[in-house]
Amino acid sequence: MNKESLKKLLESVETGQISTDEAFKLLQNLPYAELGYAKIDNHREVRTGYPEVVFGQGKSPEQLKGILEYLLTTGNNILATRITPEMYEGVKNISDDAEYHAIARCITIRRNKPVYPETPIAIVTAGTSDLPVAEEAAVTAEIFDNNVLRFFDVGVAGIHRLFKNLEEIRKARVVIVIAGMEGALPSVVGGLVDKPVIAVPTSIGYGANFQGLSALLGMLTSCASGLSVVNIDNGFGAAYQASMINKL
Repeated sequence: MNKESLKKLLESVETGQISTDEAFKLLQNLPYAELGYAKIDNHREVRTGYPEVVFGQGKSPEQLKGILEYLLTTGNNILATRITPEMYEGVKNISDDAEYHAIARCITIRRNKPVYPETPIAIVTAGTSDLPVAEEAAVTAEIFDNNVLRFFDVGVAGIHRLFKNLEEIRKARVVIVIAGMEGALPSVVGGLVDKPVIAVPTSIGYGANFQGLSALLGMLTSCASGLSVVNIDNGFGAAYQASMINKL
């Protein structure tokens, strides 16, 4: 139940449209719904402004289906991350609105009309190999009602590609920069824009990249001011933070 539906429920009780007992039945699953294998947090949006998001990795198709079927009853937009094509096949029939984003590995179901801030979020990647993380960030930002500007494959090996897009990148209110290998791109962008920069290290790279650890450490030790860093391959976390900044 989101803030708007809770408000309508209280108004219905006050105006006598429904009884207190009927309202209690509607509220009995709060603050969470028990599914046996999962406890769905119904108060998440009331507390934080964003509904609960489903992390699909490690869940069975049956568990994912049960969770999504319950979330469909809440009236909120739905986002499930780290979803394989096989998992999507098991749940795609639960809603005509269910959309699978193959590169992002996400499922979205939109239930509410978006209200976009005037300012967009820019997503910048060093290389094409960073696309899965970048698209996870983009899909997350979009289902959270943000306009997204995409700038892909503009890494430091061909820095002129970044400069060509710099004017457009500067129009965003917050910039997500995604890079593997040595992870240098966020430091470069951080020195060129007057907006918050969220760095995302990826596990893309050769052996000494250590599955993203070298990029993570490089970003954490960046000399660019105003740079924050999320975990390796965490496009979702970066977009969540960016959405919060964009809507302040």
